[in-house]
Amino acid sequence: MMTATAYEAVIGLEIHAQLRTRTKMFCACELSFGDEPNVHTCPVCLAHPGALPVTNAEAVRLAVIAGHALGCEIATHSTFHRKNYFYPDLPKAYQISQFDEPICGPGRFRFLTPDGEKELGITRAHLEEDAAKLIHVGGDGRRAGAEQSIVDFNRGGTPLLEIVTEPELSDPADASAFLRQLRLTLVQLGITDGNMEEGSLRCDANISIRPVGETTLGTKTELKNMNSFTFIERGITAEIARQTAIVAGGGAVTQETLHYDPTTGEIHSLRSKEEAHDYRYFPEPDLVALAPDPAWVADLKAGLPELPVDRRRRWVADLGLTDEDAEVLAETRELGDYFERVAAVAPPKSAANWVRGELRAQLREHDQEPWQSHVTPERLAEIIAMVEAREVSMPNAKAVLADVIADGGDPRAIVEAKGLGAMNDEGELEALVDKLIAENAAQVEQLRAGKDKVIGFFVGQAMKATQGRADPGRVGELLRQKVLG
Repeated sequence: MMTATAYEAVIGLEIHAQLRTRTKMFCACELSFGDEPNVHTCPVCLAHPGALPVTNAEAVRLAVIAGHALGCEIATHSTFHRKNYFYPDLPKAYQISQFDEPICGPGRFRFLTPDGEKELGITRAHLEEDAAKLIHVGGDGRRAGAEQSIVDFNRGGTPLLEIVTEPELSDPADASAFLRQLRLTLVQLGITDGNMEEGSLRCDANISIRPVGETTLGTKTELKNMNSFTFIERGITAEIARQTAIVAGGGAVTQETLHYDPTTGEIHSLRSKEEAHDYRYFPEPDLVALAPDPAWVADLKAGLPELPVDRRRRWVADLGLTDEDAEVLAETRELGDYFERVAAVAPPKSAANWVRGELRAQLREHDQEPWQSHVTPERLAEIIAMVEAREVSMPNAKAVLADVIADGGDPRAIVEAKGLGAMNDEGELEALVDKLIAENAAQVEQLRAGKDKVIGFFVGQAMKATQGRADPGRVGELLRQKVLG
């Protein structure tokens, strides 16, 4: 009896990151999003005859920084090329890009997954200009079925860094994890704002399958312009399933460009997949080559802050945080810096719990971030210290935090002024538990019958009677001792 062939996926990614510059890649027009159409244009980005491009120096600087973060080699000589194709959003009928001499060469990028740290090869990262934006009117807003299409040239000429990975991934979840880590890194370095909904970060995926154990690559397809991590993972998963069904059924995969519809989960064909020779690349005659000064390149590398992957690894190894804690706290550099200041004077695990939990939850109601609030790291550490020493109960500590958020002030002074200190008199606490046992015979019998959840009722009554001053944990301990022996 023949067994079914097992297939594995081969996935490579192409990421377009819009660079955080003030002006476009080859002209002085300001970048914008959401402005009136066609108000940020000039003869250069509209391709008027005789208009000459000039390379944006800030875009080059950001590309070199990104290359260092990606572990890439930085080229000593890099050139621009014309990528020729006709489309209504491309007024020159070619895109200025880079071909065989990109600004950033091969590299390796480390990223974290639930299964541990992994690496993905970076083939290249190169500079180019974005096309204009096509707006399809009528139908569902897509090209197919639209009544007409209009062109907004505001986006045309926007600086892009295209990052191309090696085809080394096989798991859609790893592709998503890589992209999350990449976005986090680029955003924290100030290279892009990473807004996927606005198109500041877009991802294409090249996907093929082959029998497990083989090394020859199968025919690849390209999923275009996916704009969320969830859709990227789902789209790749759907395309792997589609290709597997075709090959298992005796068919052959066609090399083409595809679209994943996140609403229906379906894959649709857009066009046949282009190869490099289809674009008739040739050197851009109106731009000089880039020759970054090695000392300048070295200075940019030396000035890199700690990268998110390194920070997360250090927190887990040195501070005992969970992977989940580290991932949440590394969301922004500001949040990570705030946490580290708290953890310098408070137990790191407690600091992580408070920062990512109660503090952010309360601040969300005020539309604030921790580093923007009255809650300095020192004040939060003081609250944590009082809880750890059982000088204040957790409910009252949360109330103190709310006061600090509203008005600032010293947490210990607030506790003293409002009489929120913990009930430390053991005799007083035992008397309270005895009273609760005497007044709640039915609940006592439930506890004796094994219904442990009823302890929550007693704790609630104790906190109410003491205005939150009783230690909930100690109340539970005494109750068990007195009722269960």
